[in-house]
Amino acid sequence: MNTSKQMIDKMGYDRSITMFSPDGRLLQVEYAKKTVKQGSTAIGIACKDGVVFVADKRVTSKLMVPEAIEKMFRIDDHIVATAAGIISDARVLVDRAQLRAQQHYVTYDSKIDIVSIVKEMCDMKQICTQSAGLRPFGVSLLVGGVEEDGTIKLFVTEPYGLYFQFLAAVIGEGETDIDSMLQKRYKVGITIDEGLRLGLSCLKEFLKTDFNAERVDAGYIDVATKRFVKLDLEEIRKLTK
Repeated sequence: MNTSKQMIDKMGYDRSITMFSPDGRLLQVEYAKKTVKQGSTAIGIACKDGVVFVADKRVTSKLMVPEAIEKMFRIDDHIVATAAGIISDARVLVDRAQLRAQQHYVTYDSKIDIVSIVKEMCDMKQICTQSAGLRPFGVSLLVGGVEEDGTIKLFVTEPYGLYFQFLAAVIGEGETDIDSMLQKRYKVGITIDEGLRLGLSCLKEFLKTDFNAERVDAGYIDVATKRFVKLDLEEIRKLTK
Protein backbone atom coordinates (compact mmCIF):
# COMPACT_ATOMS: atom_id res chain seq x y z
CA MET A 1 0.00 0.00 0.00
CA ASN A 2 2.76 2.43 0.92
CA THR A 3 4.57 1.76 -2.36
CA SER A 4 1.38 2.35 -4.36
CA LYS A 5 0.72 5.59 -2.48
CA GLN A 6 4.26 6.83 -3.22
CA MET A 7 3.82 6.07 -6.93
CA ILE A 8 0.52 7.93 -7.02
CA ASP A 9 2.07 10.91 -5.22
CA LYS A 10 4.99 10.99 -7.67
CA MET A 11 2.64 10.82 -10.65
CA GLY A 12 0.84 13.87 -9.33
CA TYR A 13 4.04 15.89 -9.14
CA ASP A 14 5.33 14.97 -12.59
CA ARG A 15 2.10 15.85 -14.38
CA SER A 16 2.69 19.58 -13.96
CA ILE A 17 5.83 21.47 -14.90
CA THR A 18 5.04 24.19 -12.36
CA MET A 19 4.82 21.92 -9.32
CA PHE A 20 7.84 21.11 -7.18
CA SER A 21 8.02 17.66 -5.60
CA PRO A 22 8.48 17.50 -1.79
CA ASP A 23 12.25 17.06 -2.26
CA GLY A 24 12.50 20.23 -4.38
CA ARG A 25 12.62 18.75 -7.89
CA LEU A 26 10.81 19.59 -11.11
CA LEU A 27 10.34 16.09 -12.46
CA GLN A 28 9.36 17.19 -15.98
CA VAL A 29 12.69 19.03 -16.25
CA GLU A 30 14.55 15.89 -15.19
CA TYR A 31 12.68 13.86 -17.80
CA ALA A 32 13.72 16.40 -20.44
CA LYS A 33 17.36 15.89 -19.47
CA LYS A 34 16.91 12.12 -19.81
CA THR A 35 15.51 12.68 -23.30
CA VAL A 36 18.73 14.49 -24.22
CA LYS A 37 20.83 11.57 -22.94
CA GLN A 38 18.93 9.27 -25.30
CA GLY A 39 19.57 11.55 -28.28
CA SER A 40 22.27 11.07 -30.90
CA THR A 41 25.72 12.31 -29.93
CA ALA A 42 27.06 15.77 -30.78
CA ILE A 43 30.57 17.08 -30.05
CA GLY A 44 31.99 20.60 -30.06
CA ILE A 45 35.67 21.51 -29.75
CA ALA A 46 37.21 24.99 -29.46
CA CYS A 47 40.54 25.17 -31.32
CA LYS A 48 43.16 27.90 -31.59
CA ASP A 49 42.06 28.77 -35.13
CA GLY A 50 38.33 28.08 -34.94
CA VAL A 51 35.61 25.82 -33.57
CA VAL A 52 34.76 22.27 -34.68
CA PHE A 53 31.48 20.33 -34.64
CA VAL A 54 30.99 16.58 -35.08
CA ALA A 55 27.55 14.95 -34.84
CA ASP A 56 26.02 11.51 -35.22
CA LYS A 57 23.00 11.56 -37.55
CA ARG A 58 21.96 8.07 -36.39
CA VAL A 59 20.67 6.69 -39.69
CA THR A 60 18.05 4.13 -38.63
CA SER A 61 17.17 2.64 -42.02
CA LYS A 62 19.01 1.72 -45.21
CA LEU A 63 16.18 3.44 -47.09
CA MET A 64 16.85 6.81 -45.45
CA VAL A 65 18.84 9.46 -47.32
CA PRO A 66 21.67 10.40 -44.89
CA GLU A 67 22.18 13.83 -46.50
CA ALA A 68 18.57 14.73 -45.67
CA ILE A 69 19.13 14.34 -41.92
CA GLU A 70 20.00 17.72 -40.44
CA LYS A 71 22.20 17.92 -37.34
CA MET A 72 24.12 21.16 -38.08
CA PHE A 73 22.21 24.43 -37.94
CA ARG A 74 23.71 27.64 -39.31
CA ILE A 75 22.40 30.51 -37.16
CA ASP A 76 24.58 33.09 -38.88
CA ASP A 77 27.73 32.85 -40.99
CA HIS A 78 29.84 32.89 -37.81
CA ILE A 79 27.57 30.87 -35.47
CA VAL A 80 26.53 27.23 -35.72
CA ALA A 81 24.54 24.92 -33.44
CA THR A 82 24.17 21.17 -33.20
CA ALA A 83 21.73 19.33 -30.97
CA ALA A 84 20.90 16.17 -29.03
CA GLY A 85 17.38 15.19 -28.03
CA ILE A 86 14.18 16.12 -29.84
CA ILE A 87 15.50 17.73 -33.01
CA SER A 88 12.13 19.28 -33.86
CA ASP A 89 12.43 21.24 -30.60
CA ALA A 90 15.90 22.35 -31.70
CA ARG A 91 14.55 23.67 -35.00
CA VAL A 92 12.09 25.94 -33.18
CA LEU A 93 14.90 27.42 -31.08
CA VAL A 94 17.20 27.75 -34.11
CA ASP A 95 14.49 29.53 -36.13
CA ARG A 96 14.09 32.10 -33.33
CA ALA A 97 17.86 32.51 -33.08
CA GLN A 98 18.22 33.01 -36.83
CA LEU A 99 15.55 35.71 -36.78
CA ARG A 100 17.28 37.40 -33.83
CA ALA A 101 20.60 37.38 -35.71
CA GLN A 102 19.00 38.88 -38.82
CA GLN A 103 17.23 41.60 -36.82
CA HIS A 104 20.49 42.52 -35.09
CA TYR A 105 22.32 42.81 -38.42
CA VAL A 106 19.60 44.98 -39.98
CA THR A 107 19.40 47.23 -36.90
CA TYR A 108 23.09 47.63 -36.04
CA ASP A 109 24.89 46.67 -39.29
CA SER A 110 27.09 44.23 -37.36
CA LYS A 111 27.13 40.53 -36.55
CA ILE A 112 25.41 39.47 -33.35
CA ASP A 113 27.60 38.12 -30.53
CA ILE A 114 27.36 34.44 -29.62
CA VAL A 115 26.28 34.99 -26.00
CA SER A 116 23.22 36.96 -27.12
CA ILE A 117 22.12 34.00 -29.27
CA VAL A 118 22.70 31.57 -26.40
CA LYS A 119 20.70 33.76 -24.02
CA GLU A 120 17.86 34.02 -26.56
CA MET A 121 17.60 30.23 -26.67
CA CYS A 122 17.93 29.76 -22.92
CA ASP A 123 15.38 32.45 -22.08
CA MET A 124 12.83 30.56 -24.16
CA LYS A 125 13.77 27.28 -22.51
CA GLN A 126 13.48 28.77 -19.04
CA ILE A 127 10.00 30.17 -19.70
CA CYS A 128 8.87 26.61 -20.43
CA THR A 129 9.94 25.47 -16.95
CA GLN A 130 7.54 27.82 -15.13
CA SER A 131 4.48 28.12 -17.34
CA ALA A 132 1.45 25.88 -16.92
CA GLY A 133 0.31 24.08 -20.05
CA LEU A 134 3.82 23.91 -21.51
CA ARG A 135 6.49 21.24 -21.42
CA PRO A 136 10.25 21.78 -21.26
CA PHE A 137 12.25 21.70 -24.49
CA GLY A 138 13.60 18.16 -24.74
CA VAL A 139 16.87 19.22 -26.33
CA SER A 140 20.36 20.45 -25.52
CA LEU A 141 22.30 22.48 -28.05
CA LEU A 142 25.99 23.06 -28.61
CA VAL A 143 26.35 26.62 -29.88
CA GLY A 144 29.70 27.91 -31.06
CA GLY A 145 31.41 30.31 -33.39
CA VAL A 146 33.92 33.09 -33.90
CA GLU A 147 33.22 36.66 -32.74
CA GLU A 148 34.04 39.68 -34.90
CA ASP A 149 37.20 40.25 -32.84
CA GLY A 150 38.33 36.65 -33.46
CA THR A 151 37.35 35.27 -30.05
CA ILE A 152 36.33 31.60 -30.21
CA LYS A 153 33.41 30.52 -28.03
CA LEU A 154 31.55 27.26 -27.42
CA PHE A 155 28.47 26.89 -25.18
CA VAL A 156 26.21 24.07 -24.01
CA THR A 157 22.56 24.97 -23.39
CA GLU A 158 20.58 22.72 -21.05
CA PRO A 159 16.85 21.87 -21.47
CA TYR A 160 15.94 24.01 -18.46
CA GLY A 161 17.64 27.19 -19.70
CA LEU A 162 21.08 27.07 -18.09
CA TYR A 163 24.19 27.50 -20.21
CA PHE A 164 27.92 26.95 -19.76
CA GLN A 165 31.00 27.82 -21.81
CA PHE A 166 33.35 24.94 -22.65
CA LEU A 167 36.66 24.27 -24.39
CA ALA A 168 35.30 20.91 -25.54
CA ALA A 169 31.90 19.37 -24.84
CA VAL A 170 29.65 16.47 -25.79
CA ILE A 171 25.89 15.95 -25.48
CA GLY A 172 23.64 12.99 -26.18
CA GLU A 173 23.98 9.26 -25.61
CA GLY A 174 27.77 9.33 -25.80
CA GLU A 175 28.13 12.07 -23.18
CA THR A 176 29.65 9.95 -20.40
CA ASP A 177 32.08 7.91 -22.51
CA ILE A 178 33.20 10.64 -24.90
CA ASP A 179 33.55 13.24 -22.16
CA SER A 180 36.16 11.05 -20.45
CA MET A 181 37.99 10.72 -23.80
CA LEU A 182 37.99 14.48 -24.30
CA GLN A 183 39.23 15.03 -20.75
CA LYS A 184 42.29 12.92 -21.54
CA ARG A 185 42.99 13.92 -25.14
CA TYR A 186 42.00 17.55 -25.50
CA LYS A 187 44.87 20.04 -25.44
CA VAL A 188 44.58 23.81 -25.47
CA GLY A 189 45.94 25.16 -28.74
CA ILE A 190 44.96 22.30 -31.05
CA THR A 191 44.22 23.18 -34.68
CA ILE A 192 40.95 22.70 -36.57
CA ASP A 193 42.39 19.65 -38.36
CA GLU A 194 43.43 18.11 -35.04
CA GLY A 195 40.06 18.98 -33.53
CA LEU A 196 38.18 17.28 -36.37
CA ARG A 197 40.34 14.17 -36.04
CA LEU A 198 39.81 14.15 -32.26
CA GLY A 199 36.03 14.51 -32.49
CA LEU A 200 35.70 11.87 -35.20
CA SER A 201 38.00 9.41 -33.41
CA CYS A 202 36.01 9.79 -30.17
CA LEU A 203 32.73 9.19 -32.00
CA LYS A 204 34.24 6.22 -33.84
CA GLU A 205 35.41 4.64 -30.59
CA PHE A 206 32.00 5.15 -29.00
CA LEU A 207 29.94 3.76 -31.92
CA LYS A 208 32.43 0.95 -32.62
CA THR A 209 31.09 -1.32 -35.41
CA ASP A 210 28.08 0.95 -35.97
CA PHE A 211 30.34 3.78 -37.13
CA ASN A 212 30.47 4.80 -40.78
CA ALA A 213 31.20 8.09 -42.48
CA GLU A 214 27.69 8.40 -43.92
CA ARG A 215 26.09 8.77 -40.49
CA VAL A 216 28.41 11.63 -39.47
CA ASP A 217 28.00 15.39 -39.86
CA ALA A 218 31.16 17.46 -39.36
CA GLY A 219 32.14 21.06 -39.95
CA TYR A 220 34.03 24.04 -38.61
CA ILE A 221 34.22 27.83 -38.45
CA ASP A 222 37.72 29.27 -38.76
CA VAL A 223 39.03 32.58 -37.47
CA ALA A 224 40.25 33.72 -40.89
CA THR A 225 36.92 33.63 -42.73
CA LYS A 226 34.43 33.48 -39.82
CA ARG A 227 32.21 31.30 -42.00
CA PHE A 228 30.87 27.79 -41.47
CA VAL A 229 32.30 25.06 -43.69
CA LYS A 230 30.61 21.66 -43.80
CA LEU A 231 32.76 18.64 -44.64
CA ASP A 232 31.68 16.36 -47.48
CA LEU A 233 31.64 12.57 -47.28
CA GLU A 234 35.08 12.08 -48.82
CA GLU A 235 36.70 14.54 -46.40
CA ILE A 236 35.15 12.73 -43.44
CA ARG A 237 36.37 9.38 -44.77
CA LYS A 238 39.94 10.70 -45.11
CA LEU A 239 39.93 12.00 -41.53
CA THR A 240 38.64 8.71 -40.10
CA LYS A 241 41.16 6.40 -41.81
